[in-house]
Amino acid sequence: MGKTVIVTDSTAYIPAPLVQQYGIRVAPLTLIWGNETFHDGTEITPPEFYKRLKTDKVMPSTSQTTPAEFKKEFTPILEAGDSILAILISSKLSGTVDSAVQAKAEFPNAQIEIVDTLTTAMALGYCTLAAARAAADGAGLADAAAVARQAVDSSGVIFVVDTLEFLRRGGRIGGAAAFVGTALNMKPLLTVKDGKVDALEKVRTKRKATERMLDIVEERIGSRRPLRIASLQAAAEEEAKTLLETAGKRFHPEESIFSEVSPVIGTHVGPGTIGLAWCAGV
Repeated sequence: MGKTVIVTDSTAYIPAPLVQQYGIRVAPLTLIWGNETFHDGTEITPPEFYKRLKTDKVMPSTSQTTPAEFKKEFTPILEAGDSILAILISSKLSGTVDSAVQAKAEFPNAQIEIVDTLTTAMALGYCTLAAARAAADGAGLADAAAVARQAVDSSGVIFVVDTLEFLRRGGRIGGAAAFVGTALNMKPLLTVKDGKVDALEKVRTKRKATERMLDIVEERIGSRRPLRIASLQAAAEEEAKTLLETAGKRFHPEESIFSEVSPVIGTHVGPGTIGLAWCAGV
């Protein structure tokens, strides 16, 4: 009997050592920049992306992983006799889940499960890691999928952007549209709720926004343990390191991860974004 192989997409942006440790396969989304296309995170890295974003007059756009790319990813796994658990970005933010469903239909007798996490970034990453760790401990496809779905209910993400302009232009603004037109010095606290970007609060400064972010995270995790926390950052490395250090001292998590947001996500949130993702009780 084969093993369960975990597949996720590049927006999870799980640190490479963990991807390698658990044999996670990563299906890249696509960044489209004028006449050029890049596979997210492999053909263009976050530092390269933000450096170009500062000076390029053409704004990038993004595209989902295609059914053909998922078929290419699935084929060698199935040929090896293994099963597939695909844990992917919210279907309300991307068509990637639909592409995976189409690819699954090409293998009617194969053992393939698809989990729509209704989130992204390291909240998606933690759902993926929970399942990967279960599979590494010998869990079969059904049990690993159950762990992933439990993690979906136990994970979250909160972030603050420097401007809502990138979300607006990318069509991913969701409930945060309520904050458009607010004063320039107001910093919107955002989350992903029911699969879409949603507004939490607007705070006068970024420092106060990060303080409020920590309070909200504390409210949401409560006493649930074990706790895993990751900071997120888009060209805001020092701020995110400070945020993760503060969160570590306050919450004493079992695991802390310093992560970047992938260029595809960076296209929509813009530089200067920082946030926290967590998984509690799984």
